[in-house]
Amino acid sequence: MELLDYLRFAVEAKASDLFIVAGGPVCVKLEKRMTPVGGERVFPQETERLIMALYQQAQRSPDRFLSRGDDDFSFSVGGLARFRVNTYRQRGSLAAVVRIVAFDIPSWEELSIPAQVMDLAEETHGMILVTGTAGSGKSTTQACVIDRINHTREAHIITLEDPIEYLHRDIKSIVSQREIAIDTEDYLSALRACLRQAPDVILLGEMRDQETIHTAMTAAETGHLLIATLHTKGAVNTIGRIVDTFPAAQQDQIRTQLSMVLRTVVSQQLLPGVNGDLVPAFEIMHTNNAIRSLIREGKVHQIDNAIAAGGREEGMISMDQSILNLYKAGKITEETALNYADNPEQLRRRLG
Repeated sequence: MELLDYLRFAVEAKASDLFIVAGGPVCVKLEKRMTPVGGERVFPQETERLIMALYQQAQRSPDRFLSRGDDDFSFSVGGLARFRVNTYRQRGSLAAVVRIVAFDIPSWEELSIPAQVMDLAEETHGMILVTGTAGSGKSTTQACVIDRINHTREAHIITLEDPIEYLHRDIKSIVSQREIAIDTEDYLSALRACLRQAPDVILLGEMRDQETIHTAMTAAETGHLLIATLHTKGAVNTIGRIVDTFPAAQQDQIRTQLSMVLRTVVSQQLLPGVNGDLVPAFEIMHTNNAIRSLIREGKVHQIDNAIAAGGREEGMISMDQSILNLYKAGKITEETALNYADNPEQLRRRLG
């Protein structure tokens, strides 16, 4: 089979990913299950041919990949879809994972993204963090919020992504999308440059290091809305990760700064549903006065209680409450609820 045959199969099957790894058949992931595409195993010579075809589709040189051993990029195939690619070496052969991304921004209602997450599009300054493990849907949630801003107000939106996944057309806003390593050197230099590009909204694909986090907080402090991603689970771990990135001598200052600029932390994960689909669960934390004080004083372990106390009136919800709601709605099984809960024993008592 040719590369386009595999890509077309993945799109038509509504797969999330396509895997090209020597030693087994090319596979697609369907609702977290691996499904072979054809029965034939592919060997190193064939995987190299398919991966070079990926670079040809992207009109990108493979030199960076061949010298470093891994690479990220994206490309579109007209009339089919957009694809996000990670190429890498394994056991001396070339391999790739290809994420399938629809051309159109998905409907937030169909994805079951809560309305209070979409309401974040009304914020005009400060920092919003969208967190979760890899493959939890963070990029899609961010794209939906950016799309809402694009449809509802006039702004200059700058996205810094590695790679670009969803393409945004100018509607009410001007959307500048910059891809790391193609349009700019790295996240830090792109973020510093974009502060001179009159942004109203900045989407930062990932906060990877101390300098980038510090620059992002400064941007949020100076009147911009900054939406960023962290690979953390839950608001408590997210705040802890940011603070721990800095030396101990700076952490009090960072806690104070973070308590002032942070508006919301959205943490999400995808759970297997009863119908074989994937169902999202969301934790939403808004920084009210109580939570700001806990961040400032380094008492982040108490934030979960503050989320529960803030509750529905302030649009907050804990991860376990979100999971409980999914179980009560008949969307997930009891076993799934307990497997994904932050506090399984406490949730077990509530299920009973």
